[in-house]
Amino acid sequence: MLELLNQDTYTMFARIFIATLLCGVIGLEREFKNHPAGFRTHLLVGIGSCLMMILSLYGFKSYIDNDPNIRFDPARIPSYVISGIGFLGGGTILVKGATVRGLTTAASIWIVAGLGLVIGAGMYVVAFFTTAMVLMCLIFLNQLENYMNVKRARRKMKISVDSRKTTIDQVIQKLTSYDVTTHKIVMTSCRKDKDSNVVFHYQLDIDISSVSHTDLEKILVENHEVEKIF
Repeated sequence: MLELLNQDTYTMFARIFIATLLCGVIGLEREFKNHPAGFRTHLLVGIGSCLMMILSLYGFKSYIDNDPNIRFDPARIPSYVISGIGFLGGGTILVKGATVRGLTTAASIWIVAGLGLVIGAGMYVVAFFTTAMVLMCLIFLNQLENYMNVKRARRKMKISVDSRKTTIDQVIQKLTSYDVTTHKIVMTSCRKDKDSNVVFHYQLDIDISSVSHTDLEKILVENHEVEKIF
């Protein structure tokens, strides 16, 4: 038992613990914002990547020491981690019509995979610095983006679209005719009314810098699909 708990083993334990800590912090940020991949996903990806790097560095050490003819590439296993993580990241990207969600979460999963590999290789300073930079991007740049949206007179508008009467594309065309630019479309929900007609609910991120308040009220009156602007 004591032979198993040597210096290399303690080093492996420490690296897995650091990977758990740093990748878990990034996962918590995604969890708090209710993204598809949250705390547990980021945690497992980071630990798994770290484990693969440890396997690459230590798993074949005895074979290399016993046979001088063995040629070993320590980057071989990590390279498969980097390429394979794309499948998991792609699974977090949700596409519904004109709406695309999950790109940032997919990128964060890719980053924690890299963090796991870096920590597994013993590059602790780089790992801590990278974690700090990632958290700054996810937290503070999001606030900066919201601030810039306010400065650009961007607002969110909720609309309901009756599938019998119109489509979201037609609504966007109507808004465009009033020089209202639509930056983002998110379908929040859909339901059936008492006549079994499907009604879709959307949230639009619009730029109203080129339209007056009076024209905006005119759009609300003429387009009954619009519920409210806030």
